Amino acid sequence: MNDSAGETHSRAAPIVFTQLLICYISGILLAYPYRDLCNCKFLTITFFCLFQLLILINLVYKKRFILLLKGFIKPLFFLLSILGGILCCVLHDERLASDYYLLKPSTYLKVRVTEEPRLKNGILNFKAAVVHSYFLNSEAAVSGQLFVSVKRSQQNPIELEYGQELFLPAKSNSISPTLNPAEFDYRSWLAAQNIYQQTFVKQNEILKLNYLSGNKLIAAALALRLAQINYLRKLMKDSTTFSVASTLILGYRIDLDAEVLSTYSKTGTIHALSVSGMHVGLIYLVINWLLRFMEKKKWLRFLKFAIIILLIWGYALLSGLSPSVMRAVIMLSTVVLSNAFSKNNNSYNGLAFAAFCLLLYDPYMIWDVGFQLSFTAVIGLIWLQPKIQNCWQPKHKGLLKLWESLAMSLAAQLSTFPLSTYYFHQFPTYFLFSNLFILLPSALIMYLGMIILLFRLDFLIPVFENLIQFMNMGLSWISRLPAASLSGIWINKSELILLSFTIAIFVFAFRKNGKLYLFLGLTCAILLQLSFCRTEFQRKHQKKIIAFSLSRHYATAFISGGEAIVLTDLDARHSHFIRHVKPTLDSLQVNKFYFLNREKNFSRAHFSMQDQKIIFFQYCLNSAEFCSPLNPNSKAVEIDLG
Repeated sequence: MNDSAGETHSRAAPIVFTQLLICYISGILLAYPYRDLCNCKFLTITFFCLFQLLILINLVYKKRFILLLKGFIKPLFFLLSILGGILCCVLHDERLASDYYLLKPSTYLKVRVTEEPRLKNGILNFKAAVVHSYFLNSEAAVSGQLFVSVKRSQQNPIELEYGQELFLPAKSNSISPTLNPAEFDYRSWLAAQNIYQQTFVKQNEILKLNYLSGNKLIAAALALRLAQINYLRKLMKDSTTFSVASTLILGYRIDLDAEVLSTYSKTGTIHALSVSGMHVGLIYLVINWLLRFMEKKKWLRFLKFAIIILLIWGYALLSGLSPSVMRAVIMLSTVVLSNAFSKNNNSYNGLAFAAFCLLLYDPYMIWDVGFQLSFTAVIGLIWLQPKIQNCWQPKHKGLLKLWESLAMSLAAQLSTFPLSTYYFHQFPTYFLFSNLFILLPSALIMYLGMIILLFRLDFLIPVFENLIQFMNMGLSWISRLPAASLSGIWINKSELILLSFTIAIFVFAFRKNGKLYLFLGLTCAILLQLSFCRTEFQRKHQKKIIAFSLSRHYATAFISGGEAIVLTDLDARHSHFIRHVKPTLDSLQVNKFYFLNREKNFSRAHFSMQDQKIIFFQYCLNSAEFCSPLNPNSKAVEIDLG
């Protein structure tokens, strides 16, 4: 469909729902930082009063004096959407509930495991819903969530599953804030999931009950997925191949190797390891193709759409009803239903409806990176792919298919580029090549894996393993190419907004040949470049001392320009250095750093730096205050000597 047809189609189907969604999201964003201060009763009364006013206006719309209010109806709808976003955001905060478990005195808590526990270094980590509190001889039904870590016994390790109920001591702590600059904000990540407390208990401190509760459908889905995982684990010999297979088909990422994750991340194909839109889309394409004979009659078409929805929801059940799959299934179901019941539908409205349903259920999902990237990628495919594809129309059928695939990859990567750069601080240089490379293997692996699981065709396992190994080897080779990934890219929120606007406006300018769009795009690009120049100027002239807060280790960075000496007992491969120290150095654009252990002698011969920098570092190293470990609960100390 060409652009003119698309524009006509958009005019025929107004994007009213999209506008309402934007207002609803605006309400969530406005309320989230101040939800503790909001008055729920006042918001609820105001919302229902405004809602009743709109109903009244619509009931008496044909009367003459009401026609004067016609221009106010749309703004009132938008205001109602903003207020709805604020109200949902405030009501979703479990801390504001009257039965929140921290508001009641308790000695023991009864909790229910709400996800599959993850085992790491002998510790079981999981999210739990608090259902009862016990104090002396009394008990009370309570609400709220808790992040639980259980130190397992080596002799008789405990096994937990979704829906398991436990008794544990009512000792919990607030989630610790980030102690070092630029490190992952674990507290904010859990807060976006409505979790504000954590507890660490030993296995002998908890009592495991003999029955399961929770959502029966989710429990059945997880049990079904576990059965498929055990089946694959029994047949597949190589652990890496098994982990990729279980992740790609079933969304089971617990066994995934860090090196494999790094390879897929560097090549821009990490989406292949996250069961979401691509996987659900592949299943939809096959089902739609197999049922193409049902297009002739109207009742058959409805039956076809019903079968498609039933099967894609069946796949969601098979993959354990994970959030990423649920997002994709809801989006696709919306598109299928809109195609079934409306000839004059709009893709943006369908996408907006899917997003609205998800955010109505959980408004904090707006902060989920997967949610943001999924919808941004789909918007890119709807809006940007046709524009890229129409730039060239090759006559050869094979070349046309290749160009369509390239246009799809380019649209998805370009639309998600600002967000992926902001969150992951890297850009895969060969993303077009790598995405084109995995297109056929990943589809074959997906289809073959589903056939093996559905029909238990064990003899296909060697072919299945060879396909996965071929894809892994190809991506590994691409990741080792020169400059395969541009890493250490750090942009702030204002630069993220500017970058997004710059890309969008230049696309408008390219398609419409408008001077105004070109001028606005150049203005945004210049502002963005000025921001980058300011950052670079600060980097070149920075002089800082940062004493990091680490558990059982120490690290102090003496930074001058883009170089640093790191006084530490860690090395570059240590997990503490990668998680706590390196993000700070990357965010400050430090591209050269030298390790120094305080037990070693310090001399100028160790470093190839200018004399004035050596003098500066010698001065810093003589400061005993920054050369000893900090209290692990204290925040990192940063001194700017610029």
